Amino acid sequence: MAIHERAGQVSQPEDRVNIAKVVSDYFFLQPDASNSAQKVSFGTSGHRGSSLKTSFNEYHILAIVQAVAEYRKAQGFDGPLYLGKDTHALSEPAFNTAISVLIANDVPVVVQQDLGYTPTPVISRLIISHNKSETSVADGLIITPSHNPPQDGGIKYNPPHGGPAEGEITKKIEARANEILAAELEDVLDMAFEEAIASDLVTKRDFISEYVDQLALVLDMEAIANAGVKIGVDPLGGSGIDYWPVIAEKYGVDITVVNNEVDPSFAFMPLDKDGKIRMDCSSPYAMAGLIGLKDKFDVAVGNDPDFDRHGIVTKAGGLMNPNHYLAVSINYLMSHRKWPETAKIGKTLVSSSLIDRVANKLEKPLTEVPVGFKWFVDGLQGATYGFGGEESAGASFIAKDGSCWTTDKDGFIMALLAAEILAVTGKDPYEHFLALADELGTPSYGRVEAVASADQKRVLTNMSPDMITATELAGEPITKVLSHAPGNNAAIGGLKIETANGWFAARPSGTEEIYKIYAESFVDEAHLANIIEDAQAIVSDVFAAAGI
Repeated sequence: MAIHERAGQVSQPEDRVNIAKVVSDYFFLQPDASNSAQKVSFGTSGHRGSSLKTSFNEYHILAIVQAVAEYRKAQGFDGPLYLGKDTHALSEPAFNTAISVLIANDVPVVVQQDLGYTPTPVISRLIISHNKSETSVADGLIITPSHNPPQDGGIKYNPPHGGPAEGEITKKIEARANEILAAELEDVLDMAFEEAIASDLVTKRDFISEYVDQLALVLDMEAIANAGVKIGVDPLGGSGIDYWPVIAEKYGVDITVVNNEVDPSFAFMPLDKDGKIRMDCSSPYAMAGLIGLKDKFDVAVGNDPDFDRHGIVTKAGGLMNPNHYLAVSINYLMSHRKWPETAKIGKTLVSSSLIDRVANKLEKPLTEVPVGFKWFVDGLQGATYGFGGEESAGASFIAKDGSCWTTDKDGFIMALLAAEILAVTGKDPYEHFLALADELGTPSYGRVEAVASADQKRVLTNMSPDMITATELAGEPITKVLSHAPGNNAAIGGLKIETANGWFAARPSGTEEIYKIYAESFVDEAHLANIIEDAQAIVSDVFAAAGI
């Protein structure tokens, strides 16, 4: 994909969406239940869409939340539902809609005390803490489309384990929500928001202090403070913006928030590589503002709107590749935490093989799973995993005492871990990466996308090793062809092919008419380019063999 000519530059008025129309369309456009593009569709992170495209509207939230209320009742979940939202324009009306339905269904709801924003990891932590100490069973909803553009909305369900709902759960909620849409909301129970928010079923709590007060359980906050690490923070206008000053005051940490602005149009954002406004903290274009300030801080960090992702900026290395930071984090944590020797390292199959080499070096068990953080939930909940992370800059790890912290991605702790690494070792994460690369090999990593029809995506999803006739990849013998993840034997929904010095994985997008190729080489950039070229040819051959 060609880089947009203004990528990395602050957006101009013509780049910005009409927020008034986005919100208006939420209420006035009604989805066609027979149109697949307008149905409820849960991907790896809930249902996402845009009111402008009639794929995220009041009807969707009414149906989804009613389906969740029915599901939790059928499961016997008798505790509160923790409800959070991010700073996207559609999150506010969807939050109000959700409360109206939940209260009408007699669901007790707990929200931030000022009805403000609540990040994804905070909801996860609240659910886990409740279910550990109380006899009733709690779950949660987070209203967010993650790092997606300003016109988008999203909603995701976290069951009692506190992490992303498994596929079997989301399929039930999705199917029921679409039944409700098809019946024109006949089964939806709702009430006026003013009446709902005044109900005794709504509890308002100080989520910020509750979460911040527990951070010392998972991080060495004292070391960060004592070392005087200067941390620059760009919340990218996201839901954790009010947490950073409280963290600074509570622990005496030197934190400077470089951007305090919350604006549903995200007008302050530099354009991403494709010229769109996207709050992607792993993109050097979206993070251009913070990168430009890197010399003012020892470590600089950014997060996406719901704070389940992290971006790490160092003086020498700029914005770190997410894979590189995952490897550094794993190397540090497994060397500096007194966790059980059996605590596993969890990675997705499209994450860097540098992680495999770190695990081998440390003689720690490694588990490779399909794409999606949901695959780490059980391991983090039971603390059989010490760390779970994915290439898209999302990760979490267990508490210092080896107990569960969160079962969802936590951008706060991954950001603060960078400061802990510097405070404890005297070297920043990029310096640690250089040492790892010198010892274990320097990875070159890339990802490309290509247009794919529905039929082509279906073929990719069901690919099997026997469909591959190639014996070499970029001049090296193919050593493995995988259609199931080696860590749990779950279907990849695509294919991964490995050689001694490289690999690629091909997967269809769950939300767009494209497929993605992830690839890595431990030789050089030219070898990576050859892997990607051969990967595209292999996929094309599979399509041709299928007559597509």
